[in-house]
Amino acid sequence: MAEILPLRAWRYAEKFSSKLEELTAPLFDVVSEKQREQLYQNPLNSIHLSVPKGPEPIERVKNTVLEWKKEGIISQDMLPGIYVYYQYFRLPREHDERCRKGFIAQIKAYNWDEKQILRHENTIVSAVNDRVDLLKASKIQASPTHGLYEDEEFQLEKYMDAAIESPLYELEDYQGVREVLAVIHDAEVIQKFLNLIQKKQIILADGHHRLEGAISYRNSMNGEFQDKKWKAHDYHLMYLTNALANDLKILPTHRLFYDMEIEQSTLMN
Repeated sequence: MAEILPLRAWRYAEKFSSKLEELTAPLFDVVSEKQREQLYQNPLNSIHLSVPKGPEPIERVKNTVLEWKKEGIISQDMLPGIYVYYQYFRLPREHDERCRKGFIAQIKAYNWDEKQILRHENTIVSAVNDRVDLLKASKIQASPTHGLYEDEEFQLEKYMDAAIESPLYELEDYQGVREVLAVIHDAEVIQKFLNLIQKKQIILADGHHRLEGAISYRNSMNGEFQDKKWKAHDYHLMYLTNALANDLKILPTHRLFYDMEIEQSTLMN
């Protein structure tokens, strides 16, 4: 059902491997304004690609990508691969460490009505347009969305576990989460990932505006590069995890409302 492909990722040059904690940024909507401003202070932080700042942010991100490529700040891997990404963490008051396992690949930016990727949120037009403008200018996807698939037999985990034994990066983020990234280049193993996901329907867990932006961008490029078997604008960067894993946890979000006079019985109804 859902088509995925390996990718040749753009990554920070090897000389930056020891300081990746300073160069990576959380999703822009989960950090405070103060944290965000601190991230902007580093001219090489990835936030300059995902959420460019300034009076002309779209032109700025275009120039930033070109400069980083020219200066060798980022470079593209020679071989296409499936990128394995594990997060080791503990929930509050827990002693045992959990591990969320998944992998990053390109997935076709299906229109919602094709029912290959299922949504659960509405989007804001202006925010989607921002993502489209960003894609057109940068030609790079700096922030993958998060998709869920179901595999009761856990067929891919053994390949991911083997890959994670030889990580490209290992770091700890600002929340104390240990993050490990590895890559699979073996064509036979990669095909197993493609074959399994091809039988699955994907539930979009996070990133509705980014994915809808990718869909809009794909549709706007309809008719371009018809001589190519695979067209880059047809695909979107996604982190995929098995929804049946024990360590996939969604914590509740609590919101406070002030200056409201409402009876408990009314609220609960």
